[in-house]
Amino acid sequence: MTAVSMTVNGKAVTADVEPRTLLVQYIREKLRLTGTHVGCDTSQCGACVVHVDGLAVKSCTVLAVQAEGAEVLTIEGLARDGKLHPVQEAFREHHGLQCGFCTPGMIMTAVDMIRRHPGGLEEKTIRAELEGNLCRCTGYHNIVKAIEAASQTLQHREAAE
Repeated sequence: MTAVSMTVNGKAVTADVEPRTLLVQYIREKLRLTGTHVGCDTSQCGACVVHVDGLAVKSCTVLAVQAEGAEVLTIEGLARDGKLHPVQEAFREHHGLQCGFCTPGMIMTAVDMIRRHPGGLEEKTIRAELEGNLCRCTGYHNIVKAIEAASQTLQHREAAE
């Protein structure tokens, strides 16, 4: 066993893990944060996307020991003070989900996408960047609309500040 320490959703955590433990397993099994989903075990679906040191990663492709000392943000840590993150709110308002299984990974990917494109996002860019996230329920139309709306909301907030 190896001790691994990191900050998850602003809280310092430490646990003993097998060296082969995936970050997604650590998050779900050790920390009991089950919003991060395991959909494929092959890094194809994106249901396990979290942020590690500010970057979106598929947590099924990262060992927990590789995140030693890192800042990890999961879907559970996105809302602040009981208020949904603008991307979460946009998914709700624009019906960007159906069964909800892929939603946490889609939202975490969208937050990263918007951060990397502060000038706004077009449908073509959103669709291209969502290629690593699979939704088995929708045609992505409302997901794209939600991300576009969140991008505009966040862009207007930054301009007002």
